[in-house]
Amino acid sequence: MTDFAGQHAPRFSVDVYQNEYLPEGGRQVDAIITVGSGAVPGAGGGTRAGSGARGSVPSAVRTDTAVVIMLDCSGSMDHPQTKLRHARKATAAAVETLHDGVSFAVVAGTHEAAEVYPGGGRLAVAGPETRKGAREALRTLRAEGGTAIGSWLRLTRSLLAAHDGPIRHAVLLTDGRNEHESAEELKAALDECAGRFTCDARGVGTDWEVEEVTGIASALLGSADIVARPEELAEDFTAMMANVLRKEIADVALRLWTPKGSTVRFVKQVAPSVEDLTDRRTPTGPNSGDYPTGSWGEESRDYHVCVEVPAAEVGQEMLACRAALVLPAEDGGLARTLAQGLIRAVWTDDLASATGIDVQVAHYTGQAELADAIRRGLENRRAGDEEGATSQLGRAVRLADASGNEETSKLLSKVVDVIDAPNGTVRLKAKVADADEMTLETRSTKTVRVKR
Repeated sequence: MTDFAGQHAPRFSVDVYQNEYLPEGGRQVDAIITVGSGAVPGAGGGTRAGSGARGSVPSAVRTDTAVVIMLDCSGSMDHPQTKLRHARKATAAAVETLHDGVSFAVVAGTHEAAEVYPGGGRLAVAGPETRKGAREALRTLRAEGGTAIGSWLRLTRSLLAAHDGPIRHAVLLTDGRNEHESAEELKAALDECAGRFTCDARGVGTDWEVEEVTGIASALLGSADIVARPEELAEDFTAMMANVLRKEIADVALRLWTPKGSTVRFVKQVAPSVEDLTDRRTPTGPNSGDYPTGSWGEESRDYHVCVEVPAAEVGQEMLACRAALVLPAEDGGLARTLAQGLIRAVWTDDLASATGIDVQVAHYTGQAELADAIRRGLENRRAGDEEGATSQLGRAVRLADASGNEETSKLLSKVVDVIDAPNGTVRLKAKVADADEMTLETRSTKTVRVKR
């Protein structure tokens, strides 16, 4: 492992956990790459590719951040009337959280997008007067019209495009389905915005589409969640703003280089949530490609990398992959390497070594299976397939119990009666609150770290 610290960036580090041994002719190499930025506690256990000192950059108030809040103002936000009132209150609370000097704007979203504050196609700079101006503008909002989220995203992209700072972030709140534009139009808008800014998406109430909200957050490298009760919006918005203000570096990519004859089969973020990055590869050379990771503050994330290598004989070894955190150059120059680690392959006739599975790889493979089981189980339940739903949700209960994912276990217990968690024996509940089912679905990809 090597790590580098820039003058204005948090220190990054990369640790690789894997079983590097393969049987004769073996071709698949799996590794968990733990990426840390800032003051990240040392990791123990696993097979580490090298070692190095860790450090941190003292926290400082950043003013080169820009935030746009997209607030659903469609007609459904008036049912009940308290919904829009709490949304306005939450947006005002988020604005109050911003440090002086941070740029911001508020957008009202219906079947079209409109600037609420400051207007004129520009961003405001946070301070006493602009916070007051934003509060006053929010009081004028009324619920009317439809929902076309793509238009909200395009206006947000336009507003953030003029911002010179590194952190460009958005928050999107909706309470309904994207009914006034096609799925293709929303997809096109997301494609235009990807890489331009990150976005946290929230659904309030229970009348929105989980797949839409999670899809927006996934495409724009943000978080997704449900706020079932409108009165909880202010707390959620304040927490999101606090998290944004901790970001220190943006547009970081995971660059994977493989030797000739080797290929990357898949790349998945597996902690703090499961996110498949495989199809987001941008080629950077004949044998390398970048996978986007978005903005970073003081945090740690884990990635599962699977590489296919040429078959070899016992006694041979090779570098299967070089994994580096890089900051791509905007002017076409050389990318700046922030940290890197190595994934190795060694062929052996020792059966015990060749068949062992690294504890980190096994744990996160189980977490990915857990998310898949929940998705399949809820799909079967909605389709009326009780046998399939019971089987998949029982599998989910077993995986959650085995991995110590207590939060997911609690969410599952609101959808099924758990008879025997270790064996995955469950019974579907006759009645399940919409909010409970949607919470389980929305948070199904959140993972727990392996106990080291």
